[in-house]
Amino acid sequence: MSNLPQGMAINAEVTPEFATILTPEALALVAKLHRAFEPRRQELLKARVERTKRLDAGEKPDFLPETKAIREGDWKVAPIPAALQCRRVEITGPVEAKMVINAFNSGADSYMTDFEDSNSPSWTNQIQGQINMKKAVRRELSLEQNGKSYKLNDKIATLQVRPRGWHLDEKHVTVDGQRVSGGIFDFALFFFHNAKEQLARGAGPYFYLPKMESHLEARLWNDIFCMTQDELGVPRGTIKATVLIETILAAFEMEEILYELREHSAGLNAGRWDYIFSCIKKFKVDQNFCLADRAKVTMTSPFMRAYALLLLKTCHKRGAPAMGGMSALIPIKNDPEKNAIAMQGIINDKKRDAEDGYDGGWVAHPGLVEPAMAEFVKVLGDKPNQFEKQKPEVNVVAADLLNFQPETPITEAGLRMNINVGIHYLGAWLAGNGCVPIHNLMEDAATAEISRSQVWQWIRSPKGVLEDGTKVTAELVRKLIAEELPKVKASGATGHWDRAAEIFDTMSTSEKFEEFLTLPLYEEI
Repeated sequence: MSNLPQGMAINAEVTPEFATILTPEALALVAKLHRAFEPRRQELLKARVERTKRLDAGEKPDFLPETKAIREGDWKVAPIPAALQCRRVEITGPVEAKMVINAFNSGADSYMTDFEDSNSPSWTNQIQGQINMKKAVRRELSLEQNGKSYKLNDKIATLQVRPRGWHLDEKHVTVDGQRVSGGIFDFALFFFHNAKEQLARGAGPYFYLPKMESHLEARLWNDIFCMTQDELGVPRGTIKATVLIETILAAFEMEEILYELREHSAGLNAGRWDYIFSCIKKFKVDQNFCLADRAKVTMTSPFMRAYALLLLKTCHKRGAPAMGGMSALIPIKNDPEKNAIAMQGIINDKKRDAEDGYDGGWVAHPGLVEPAMAEFVKVLGDKPNQFEKQKPEVNVVAADLLNFQPETPITEAGLRMNINVGIHYLGAWLAGNGCVPIHNLMEDAATAEISRSQVWQWIRSPKGVLEDGTKVTAELVRKLIAEELPKVKASGATGHWDRAAEIFDTMSTSEKFEEFLTLPLYEEI
């Protein structure tokens, strides 16, 4: 491309179709946002590193004394627009065209299209995803595949977009020799091409914001929203964003995060899988910390229950939607008995959320929309939400959020499952697929993170002992990797399995803990 903004370079193919997204005007917005906010992003990422060092040295998180006035103040977020008042079931998935069409048509109230955890962020996936979104917003997206036709229904779900988190770069685009933020890149391109079109159609530019660890990171997003709206002549407050509370540190700053985004807030979501990963990551060297098999850590575990109830109370106190997280269960087509168990798991999960007072929850598959919706309708009736449930009986303190149970059992089956899922997911991700059904569960980057971080921590924790008394060691893990790799290869799925096994071995057994598995992986695609 010869007409790039000054100082910008793109080191990837730009096809004629890609050029409809990568227009000079859209890229000028990316460059402007990069120059204005990249220094702050880097400062915040450095602050994460410093905080991790303090946690590794034994510091325990707590509610911030310097923001006590915000927590005790009398304020609410700006009114929620009509299009986001009813979100009883939200479906999520990557930006691939078939998934996009099926999700929009699923019967869910809302669809969170995902440029992040369920998407392998290859250049083609990211830009084709933007093309798919631009067509979908204008009701022009259709697909002919394997003899089937896919097109959007007249009534479709309300769109919300998840850009990449603050830790991720877009390596193919540089400004003044520096990589741009993946999140800014995804957000700016989508907003530039679609915000005014969405407003004309009765909705608006709505987003989900992932992986934040502090209210200062929310403030950065808010300032980006303000500048972008001003640049494009869109009134401030038009953007609405739901924040995923998927880190243990953000759980201590929920009120502050809502406050920073109060003009642009659409509430909080209990991002459970990344939250569990965050707990493992932040307390990985604490000799007293150790979680049981991943399957045993549920939303009824003490620390997860405290987190879920605090999020609910915080949102409703401030007039914001409280969204339940994702159950990873999916329909099992060829086994009615197992399918019945999986569906009951989904029903129990959504029933608990609805009865607690949540305004909606996530599913990962169109086949789950109806049973999930039924549980919320039972509680809400024809009400769009249940903001009136204020939960005065909930009083969560720091010790509740840090009550990491259960510690047992740790089983060989659980260890093997982590290894198998890790190899399977990494291999698929390297092959371009970031949302993978494995062993009747929908796995994305968050669940894969639990698998590899848990193995790393079990090796190093004195509590990392199997039920039969065997200590989890690097040698044992390598032995099981060699045994699980052929099983993954025999699954019939597509992926770079040998390389995935090498990466899983390195990430699980090396002394250095990799902050996110997607960071080194991204350099390979």
